[in-house]
Formats: sequence, C-alpha cells, structure tokens
Amino acid sequence: MPTISFERLIFKTPRLIWHLLFWVVFISFFAIVYGSFEEEYGRQFLIQLTDAIVQVPLVYIALYYLMPRLLFKERYMAFSISMIVLVFVFSIASWMVYVYIQHPTFWSEDSYVPVLWNWGKIFKTTGKVYPVVILAIVIKWFKYWYRDQKRTQQLEQEKLQAELKFLKAQVHPHFLFNTLNNLYALTLKQSKDASEVVLKLSDLLDYMLYECNADWVPLKKEIKLVEDYISLEKIRYGTRLEVSFDIRGEVEETMIAPMMVLPFVENSFKHGVSGELDQSWVSIDLTVKGESLTLKVENSKSKNGEHEDRFDYKQGIGLKNVKRRLDLLYADRFDLNILDSEESFLVVLKLNLKGQS
Repeated sequence: MPTISFERLIFKTPRLIWHLLFWVVFISFFAIVYGSFEEEYGRQFLIQLTDAIVQVPLVYIALYYLMPRLLFKERYMAFSISMIVLVFVFSIASWMVYVYIQHPTFWSEDSYVPVLWNWGKIFKTTGKVYPVVILAIVIKWFKYWYRDQKRTQQLEQEKLQAELKFLKAQVHPHFLFNTLNNLYALTLKQSKDASEVVLKLSDLLDYMLYECNADWVPLKKEIKLVEDYISLEKIRYGTRLEVSFDIRGEVEETMIAPMMVLPFVENSFKHGVSGELDQSWVSIDLTVKGESLTLKVENSKSKNGEHEDRFDYKQGIGLKNVKRRLDLLYADRFDLNILDSEESFLVVLKLNLKGQS
C-alpha cells in the first residue's frame, strides 16, 4: 500500500480544504465544550458560527496582510502592536455581534439588556477573539518555517552537489594527465607496450567519463579501475617495480563513492616510484568487513628529493580533493591517517559504509 509523505500531505492538499477543515474543527470543538454544560450542542454550534462572523476576517487579515508585511520581514514590534490593535478592534466587533445578534437570538427571554459601549465586557470579549488568531498564526508560522528549512536544505544540497562535481572534474584531468605522461614516455622508447597502454587507458576513460558519474558505484568496479592502473604502471616501470594488491572480504555487494580508492594508489606511485631509479614497491590492502571498509596503501620512499616528497605527498591535488570529498560524502564516518616513516609512506583509510544510499 503506497504511503503519503508528511510534506506531500501538507503542501499538496488544496489550501481551501485545509481552511475549511480548520474552521470546522475549531467551531465544533468549542460547540462540544460549551454544549456539554447544558447538553445544548446544536445551540452552541450556532453560537460559535455567529462568533465566526468576527473571527474569520480577523484571522485572514492577520495571516495574509500582517504576517507577510511585518512578521516575515522581521518587523516584530510593528507586528505585535498591529496585532494588539487588531484584536481590540475585533473585540468591539465581537461585542456588537453579541449585542445585536446573539443576545436577541439566543437569550431573548433574559431580562438583562447589554449596553453597547460596555468597556469591561469588550475587554472580556477578547477571550473569544485572540485564541483563534493565535492558533492560526502558529500554524502558518510553522508552515513558513518548515518551507524555509526545506529550501535551505535544498540549497545546501545543491551547493554540495556542485562542489562534488567540481572536485570530480579536478580528479579526472589530474589522473588523465599522469596517465598520458606514462604513454608519452613509452612512445619515446617506441615500446611495443604502447598499444596495450592505449587499450587500458580507453577502459579507464570509459569508466571515468560515464560510469563514475553516479553517486555510488560497486566497489568491484573501483577495484577493476585500480587493477588497470597498476597494469599501466607495471608496463612503465618494468622489473624495478614490485606491486601487491590484496583484497579480502565481501566486495561484491559493497558500494562506494566513485574515484575514492584510486587517488591514494596513484599518489603512492607518483611519490614513491616515479623518482626512484632502483627497486621500489607498493603494497595495497583492501578489506571489507560488515559495514566497514579499510584501505591501506604503503609505498617505498624515494631517495631522490626526500624532503620535497614528504610535503608533496600530503599536499598533492589528488589527495586534497579526495579528503574534501570524504568530508562531504562521509562526514564523520571516515578516518584517514597518513604515516611517514623513514622508509615508507602509509595511508590508512577507514570508511563506515552504513547510511550510504
């Protein structure tokens, strides 16, 4: 059975229906309360209807004139004074309804003859006026506040999406630039591996341009992306590069934000392998356990430009972008540590996958 959301129920139902329902409920409530004293429910219902002659215009002047022009524009003092004056004026009108309509109609046998300008009675009559207008103002204010909150959330969400798209746009050219550099180096050597690089690069571009535009992607596709990237780097560096990529846990059903793993792997090659002329290594370990994902990427440290590497490793474009994306997408559900030892850099990323949609 389909469910109707609160927002749809409140804002999609025609306004006229809500207004009619409000007055029916309000009038019926007081008719039942006062009618229970003497078991005269019908008579009290008619009395409440005559009270509505004054209450209805009072409510709509407050809702559609004073609130938009004063309250919603944060002119609180002017709104308060206007409401006091309005309630007093309509209290006079309510007393006039009692004198000229209600008393002759419902209490004609009463010997008491009401005086029109009885200020004590007029002030007492405010009790018939202000409860309904206050109730109506509270309801409209809540509706205004709710819409304002939804609008703010929507704007924040749109801003978030725009920032994420911008960060993705930065990640893709950065990765592509590095890969094209690899291809350029192979073509200079006239290596037979150049054609394989082109094929791998084609697969990578297909993923980045089309598949990773989704908010969430299967982790196995991210793993395939990393494997293709490692293949490209192995072709480039040959036997002087040793790479291990271990995957543990149930990755088949796991979803993750796109391009979240590769930047760490790419960074390890850039700062741990590219400047090294001798043997170098990269170790990648990815583990999924329940709703937790742990990624460990460790690489040997380049002996050339060691001090520069330490700064660049943590401040590179790829890592800065992925850190920002982690903040936006995973908020307080991630932990990222970059450990700098004498012989290696180690990145440890822990993600709490609970709550992903």
